[in-house]
Amino acid sequence: MPAALLLLSPFDVLASLAMDIYLPVVPIMPGALGTSPAVVQLTLSLYMICLGLGQLVFGPISDRIGRRPVLIGGALSFMAASFLLAVTSLAPAFLALRIAQALGASAMLVAVFATVRDVYAKRPEGAVIYGTLGSLLSFVPALGPIAGALIANSFGWRAIFVTLGILAAVATLNARPRWRETRPLVDGAGRTGFGPILRSFAFWTYTLAFATAMGSFFVFFSTAPRVLIGKAGFSQLGFSLAFASAALAMIITARFAKSFVARWGIEGSVRRGMAMLLVGAALLAVGQSLAEPSFASFVMPIWVIAIGIVLTASVTANGALEPFGETAGTAVALYFCAQSVIVSTAGTLFIIILDGDTAWPLVGFAASFAVVTLLAVWRLNSNVSEKPLNS
Repeated sequence: MPAALLLLSPFDVLASLAMDIYLPVVPIMPGALGTSPAVVQLTLSLYMICLGLGQLVFGPISDRIGRRPVLIGGALSFMAASFLLAVTSLAPAFLALRIAQALGASAMLVAVFATVRDVYAKRPEGAVIYGTLGSLLSFVPALGPIAGALIANSFGWRAIFVTLGILAAVATLNARPRWRETRPLVDGAGRTGFGPILRSFAFWTYTLAFATAMGSFFVFFSTAPRVLIGKAGFSQLGFSLAFASAALAMIITARFAKSFVARWGIEGSVRRGMAMLLVGAALLAVGQSLAEPSFASFVMPIWVIAIGIVLTASVTANGALEPFGETAGTAVALYFCAQSVIVSTAGTLFIIILDGDTAWPLVGFAASFAVVTLLAVWRLNSNVSEKPLNS
């Protein structure tokens, strides 16, 4: 298990790190590239767009030619783009290289999660893998900008992209002799139709559950600085430690995910995960209504939500992807793309409509989406005769 995580996690983390580690230098990039702030903003927006849409391309490709070539090709593209970003001073070239970097990252993500599905779909270790990967990603938004600021202050903004290139090179050198092809070699392998996946109610149920979990973290990440620094008066260090405590709760829960899933199964784990989100949302609502923002009223309820996030994210990929062994790459692509759309649109709407300086956006998102997910799980369970189409 440690060897598998050492092999898988660097590619998963790098895809997100390329966004977060770059944030501290965004204000100086218009001057560095001789362009406008709007163009620099495009280097952020297009990265996110290409990261999601690229998976819809590389998922079917991985079903046709295999996970390993997609992973290695994506990692090499990410590495080359990162090194070239460190030496360019032209805005058009910088923007094009950010797109290439994002496409490489999307290929890595598809290959990682399709491989996990290929190997661990029927094994309880899969819950630990998924849970740990999700927990590691929770550290990236907290520590990535700090790392970027430290690197830029010491060596300049170009060193950020040199660091990303070196990390990608090390991960690739580690993977090349160890990453074995896992694509199923069965009759019909490589078919890439989206229709059977899109018509599967089980796929959408577990994708919705995953979006509920990740969306809760997204809303927390988006509102926590305003609540803890702006309202509760936390210092930047105090905020980072409070944020890290939620990530620590996720990692501890992931450590025991294997036994939880073995006892409760996929559906039972999702139900309990949603229940934890509802409990956490209720505690946040009480704290928001009766007390000033503080560690006890805002951060401690997040620990409960963090447990729910891990219980859910540890099993939803297996639940959504299990029927699609022959097209796991395509299913992974749709799984992450749909989740990203739900999280970014719905999460942002809750933050805009409700007061982003309070806990109410997180309360509203977590509670409403948890209820909808539980209803979908109930319908899926009540209609036991439904089977996903595989052709």
